[in-house]
Amino acid sequence: MEPPSFSNVILPLIFCIILVLLLKKLITPKTSKTIHLPPSPWKLPIIGNIHHLLGGHPHRKLRDLSNKYGPLLHLQLGEINHIIITSSELARKVMKTHDINFASRPEFLATKILYYNSSDIGFSPYGKYWSQLRKICTVELLSAKRVESFSFIRKEEGDNLVDKIRMASGSPVNLTKMFLSLAYSTVSRAAFGKECTQQKKFLNAMKEAFKHLSGFSIVDFYPSLGFVGELTGLRARLERVHQHLDEILEEIFEEHQTKNLRGDGIGEDIVDVLLRLADHGELDISLTRDNIKAVILVSNSSLTLPKKGGTDTSSSTLEWAMSELIQHPKIMQKVQSEVRNVFKEKENMEKGEANKFPYLNNVIKETLRLHPVAPLLAPRLCRETIELEGYTIPTGSRIVINAWAIMREPTYWVDPESFRPERFEKVEFDFKGSKFEYIPFGGGRRICPGIAFAITGIEYWLSQLLFHFDWKLPGGKRPEDLDMKEIFGLTISRKNDLLLLATPRK
Repeated sequence: MEPPSFSNVILPLIFCIILVLLLKKLITPKTSKTIHLPPSPWKLPIIGNIHHLLGGHPHRKLRDLSNKYGPLLHLQLGEINHIIITSSELARKVMKTHDINFASRPEFLATKILYYNSSDIGFSPYGKYWSQLRKICTVELLSAKRVESFSFIRKEEGDNLVDKIRMASGSPVNLTKMFLSLAYSTVSRAAFGKECTQQKKFLNAMKEAFKHLSGFSIVDFYPSLGFVGELTGLRARLERVHQHLDEILEEIFEEHQTKNLRGDGIGEDIVDVLLRLADHGELDISLTRDNIKAVILVSNSSLTLPKKGGTDTSSSTLEWAMSELIQHPKIMQKVQSEVRNVFKEKENMEKGEANKFPYLNNVIKETLRLHPVAPLLAPRLCRETIELEGYTIPTGSRIVINAWAIMREPTYWVDPESFRPERFEKVEFDFKGSKFEYIPFGGGRRICPGIAFAITGIEYWLSQLLFHFDWKLPGGKRPEDLDMKEIFGLTISRKNDLLLLATPRK
């Protein structure tokens, strides 16, 4: 029996989809009321403005469209209204002035199935449950005290990284792969502990889940075509992956409960904290095992991204920071001098010494300005129809903030395309979204709760690389020869791996 072919399966399916959409358009009653939407480029029937985003990186395409039509842009992508925000002032209105109205998330098929009905911190709708989950993350899981408790993990993983680079013995080192390994080891140890036997199995299952999280799903842009998820088998595939992950997480939970009963655990990891809160915490909500699984899944999702299309905050920022420093030798020399003067004969940063690296901190800030991990912030949902800048934003619209474009706004940033850490010496910025010209982690109620965890690790590991080694490109290449091409997925990462020569400091 021959396998299904494109002509006898896919073409009829496409025809049926188009027919359904045309019929829906014909039978849907037209409203006499004209909605004054923001400016929009020309549209095509059925697909709307989707064609404007083809053939390039979406964050750049959206920036170009906003340059032509204005910083408040309307795109109809399939059946869904999308409002694109490309100015810091409009970002302030969305994330501060009208924050509650834009504090929820749209629903996506993959996150709904994989993340237990979207009950994770990232995609759950705004409300009492999300607010309580947010409190758990900021007070229990990712507080300054908890982040500090993971310092031994950062040190051990940093020592392992330095040892691996030393062992290269003059050969080029693939920092891209090393940074990914560093990030995965750190987050998985913080989440599961060092002795968890299910980590590799969990990672492989999450890689399979990522294929669905990062792919295009027609159901997400054409809600009326929900049946397509059944016909294509997408829903069934998602449910199989979900079931496999659920079984692995149950095994991890059983391991932790057995370990805790024996009393042989070394400190609390994130799973321990969540299980304790579910059993004994004084919460305003009922924290179920499924809720805990959703939190664990979303916190580990970024660590399973394949190189072509994404990476996590720590590895991405380290990779881009080293790339920019290689391209700018004077900045490299300046930041190395700062680090080495502080450390002197010491090899490791001690508690409280992070504030002694103001220039290193500025290097990290400038790296995240030019290379934000998420160039387009996770979409928000307009809960009620509202007016912005004289335009109507309808209920159910998805709000997409182009953080990449905002942090290159020429009206605010001088020479915005250049790598200049010194710009942060004159104006005080933090990572918490208090100034909407600089939003690498978002802002408002939906700001990323893991900022301290990410930045603490980045600063520590980057200081170690700059203290222990001198760096250059292999093969006698000049700094300007470094390929800085990017690739877009859920995140922005380097298109090609970063290969450098490391000379141990004498």
